[in-house]
Amino acid sequence: MTVAFRALALGWGDLLRPRVFKLALAGIALTIVLFVALQAGLFWLIRTFLPGDFALPWIGTIDFGNTLSWGSLALFPLMGFFLMAPVAAGFAGLFAENVAEAVEDIHYPARRGKSLSIMDGLGESLALMALVVLVAIISLLLTPVLGPLAPVLFYVVNGWLLGREFFQMAARRHLSKEATLIMRRDNRGQIILAGVLVAIALTIPLVNIAVPLLAAAAFTHLFHLISEKSDRNSPHQRGSQLR
Repeated sequence: MTVAFRALALGWGDLLRPRVFKLALAGIALTIVLFVALQAGLFWLIRTFLPGDFALPWIGTIDFGNTLSWGSLALFPLMGFFLMAPVAAGFAGLFAENVAEAVEDIHYPARRGKSLSIMDGLGESLALMALVVLVAIISLLLTPVLGPLAPVLFYVVNGWLLGREFFQMAARRHLSKEATLIMRRDNRGQIILAGVLVAIALTIPLVNIAVPLLAAAAFTHLFHLISEKSDRNSPHQRGSQLR
């Protein structure tokens, strides 16, 4: 089993632990509220700005606004597919620190990290969210051109972005920014693989609502597994490498 798969397996196990499970329930609730709000907003916009009736020659009157507003409900699964990645990126800033603390308290009590400031985590999450939204839009626009290759682009690029963000959040609890970049560069294969697995899970209905918390736990494990494998003591020293 590769390090990435092992980290994901450990992360799934942590989701069932009471301390992490409470955070998972909060994340699931926020995700549902967000998507319901988006759907309700789209429904309201169509009802407000499109005419209720639309007359066509030889066809007659069509209840255009009513048809489109209720038809917009069909977009809910599509929104989930393309928007779960940016939602995961956004929730990372809200929950990653709490999940990382819980995972380290349970599995790595002698190697706990130092929490990042809320503003640092939130700023990085918002920047990543913007990039992931851009990738989703580009993937959607290129779908007619790329055909079956469009999902490959979606998963690979989002895997890279999500892997980068979640690993950085886990590593920055222990390392300076420069040391984090070095570790990420030296282990980019495992980090991207873990990110791709997270991106795939984000497109699985029902499973995807718990994935942001899974990713935070899994990448905390990934950081510690890589640190142990590298035979370096520096990732866990509070010395010159700290930010």
